[in-house]
Amino acid sequence: MTVYKNTTNRIVVLDTETTGMPVTDGHRVIEIGCVELEGRRLTGRHFHVYLQPDREVDEGAIAVHGITNEFLVGKPRFKDVADEFFEFIKGAELIIHNAAFDVGFINNEFALLGQSDRSDVNEYCSVLDTLLMARERHPGQRNSLDALCKRYDVDNSGRDLHGALLDAEILADVYLAMTGGQTNLSLAGEGSDNDGTGRQQASPIRRLAAERVRTRVIRADEDELAAHAARLSVIEKSAGAPALWVQMESGES
Repeated sequence: MTVYKNTTNRIVVLDTETTGMPVTDGHRVIEIGCVELEGRRLTGRHFHVYLQPDREVDEGAIAVHGITNEFLVGKPRFKDVADEFFEFIKGAELIIHNAAFDVGFINNEFALLGQSDRSDVNEYCSVLDTLLMARERHPGQRNSLDALCKRYDVDNSGRDLHGALLDAEILADVYLAMTGGQTNLSLAGEGSDNDGTGRQQASPIRRLAAERVRTRVIRADEDELAAHAARLSVIEKSAGAPALWVQMESGES
């Protein structure tokens, strides 16, 4: 198996909903939701579709995502959106929570169409599983998407049921919080609160409007870049491994 190595900074956060599980019992994808990030910012581009699976949705699955058989009547089939979906994810780094589940279903959908060149996501995308990342960082703790939202102060108040697009949007916030180091910009002073013990409360992550006035970006000069590189070298020698952001930039993480 060829594993695709992503050489761009394009990220697609992806989630699916299905008729049930496992895929080996003939279950199918009924919803795909994706949001795109570039340079750690949401671009506003997304892919979202509900699909007619040509089989019944399990009652247990309906209890999780609320997507009924009646709702899916008249929706397109995967073959109708396969090309558009493939073009949206191709070449990106996919961020998925419990990636083995979603990737297995996506591979199966392409395989059912006889598209063997698309039936292994790892050949045209790199995949980062936030569930595995969370288990490494928080061993012995709950690492569901809801648990991570609570841990990283990500607002999931609208998540009464699972939904592929909503979950992809929430996972994007969780991923940025998990990989960004500082997860809030709350400072002591005006508008800051504490929890009654004197400890500062984290501010929830919120999206900024796409049409906002952009903040001026001041690029580092050559001397500053050299000083930064020297500092990273010191960190690497001290830790015995490159800093996480260096690994991510080189594709080693």
